[in-house]
Amino acid sequence: MKIQMAWSPKSLQELATQSVAILLTEDFTPADYAAVSTIVATDVATFLEHKKFKGCAGSMVTLPVIHEKKTIKFFFVGLGKKEDGVLNIETYRRALGTLITTAQAKHLESLSFVMPAAEQFGLESAFFAQQTGSILEIAGYKYDAHVSKKADAPADLAVTVSYQGSDATQAVKGFDAGHIIAQAVNRERDWVNTPPSRLTPTHIADMAQELAQEHGLQCTIFDGKKIKELGMEGLHGVSRGSHQDPRFVILEYKAKHADAQTIGFVGKGITFDSGGLSIKPADSMEEMKEDMAGAGSVINSIVALAQLQPNVNIVAVAAITENLIGPDALKPGDILKFYNGKTAEVRNTDAEGRLVLADALSYVTKNYKLDAVIDIATLTGACIYAVGPFFSALLSDNPKLSDLVKAAGERSGDKVWALPFTSDFKTAIKSEVADMQNIGNRSIAAGTITAAWFLHEFVENKTPWVHLDIASSAYNVPNISYYRSGATGSSVRLLIDLAMNWKA
Repeated sequence: MKIQMAWSPKSLQELATQSVAILLTEDFTPADYAAVSTIVATDVATFLEHKKFKGCAGSMVTLPVIHEKKTIKFFFVGLGKKEDGVLNIETYRRALGTLITTAQAKHLESLSFVMPAAEQFGLESAFFAQQTGSILEIAGYKYDAHVSKKADAPADLAVTVSYQGSDATQAVKGFDAGHIIAQAVNRERDWVNTPPSRLTPTHIADMAQELAQEHGLQCTIFDGKKIKELGMEGLHGVSRGSHQDPRFVILEYKAKHADAQTIGFVGKGITFDSGGLSIKPADSMEEMKEDMAGAGSVINSIVALAQLQPNVNIVAVAAITENLIGPDALKPGDILKFYNGKTAEVRNTDAEGRLVLADALSYVTKNYKLDAVIDIATLTGACIYAVGPFFSALLSDNPKLSDLVKAAGERSGDKVWALPFTSDFKTAIKSEVADMQNIGNRSIAAGTITAAWFLHEFVENKTPWVHLDIASSAYNVPNISYYRSGATGSSVRLLIDLAMNWKA
């Protein structure tokens, strides 16, 4: 089942859909559900009181009625209460998520609701409509590509958003932008959810090239031979255990203004991570198709931005390979020389993500004049314990860029939490036989932080840098109604928001 969205100036009575949602705050009055009272014979106030519905965040009750010989389901959905004079946008997102998943579970074919006034949330109408449109589609996503279809499969859910505000033109633009963002998020989720034997490095590179051609992006792809010629021993080394050739993908978006600044996005793309010779336990390997989520995020973010056209140039780089066991696989004790000439001792082949990112970061910061670079990776298991599933970890030595990324996370719903990044942790990656080692000293622990210090060594030309570890947030996030099991599309919304609101 998929979501088909539409925008309409018509009232709920005129739309006459199979189901109708009424969004109510904790201080609601009968006037807020007057549209229902004109249709149903039931005393709505008595019904809500009987159901103990008070508009609390996360609450919802259903009132089925017969109207003109048709059954209509009315969903009363709680938006919570105002804090400091405004409603919470994340509560609204989750309310829409609950609404969509409930409608789909009931096999409904049509749903309508009136979009609340953006002012209640302290937001502009275009942005609020963007959030509405994107979350409806994100919530409706379900990965079922390999489930046998039945003849009685439910129809798609058609969702119509009614809005009659004076700023409807701007709201429609925002709604359309939300569709573009949701497409990027859900495409990334498709990639992450795809079985790893199907989603190979070559397949991702081919899809990136097709998307680039479709949306006017410049695309450059290096194969394994070119990667080796360039001296990218990190990416090449990790790929040696697999018969799948690695790929290094570069996508470029050019803003219309000649004086526009340039941001780099760098993504880790391990299409399956066995751990290499430092092999993972079987139960830790089950979800390792998700280890390319960073690459999926940067590729799909720049594709969306090509359509939204921000006033900032974007360079998105993805280092893509498998990490498997084979006759020529990387071994603990090997020493690698990276694109920027630095060396690292491989102490653990399951700390491979930082090896491929090292080449990607040094390449993009050496060959492009960047005003900022953000790398995204499912990098460390430690991140899950450090920040939990509702945040990605942020690490950086640049407070200004960190603040911009944190603000983008708050606006978009892709929230981040900053971890300490002092030089005390850097000593953990010191090696006796190379410039550094690829895993931190156990006496210091803090694996998410020490991994970031490793990456820091490959940021050239003093480029402002932020590292986002999305190992915590990329897959199977509980309690957020607009996510289902599997991939979440973590960081796609953040990167798009950052570029669209870029201020140096």
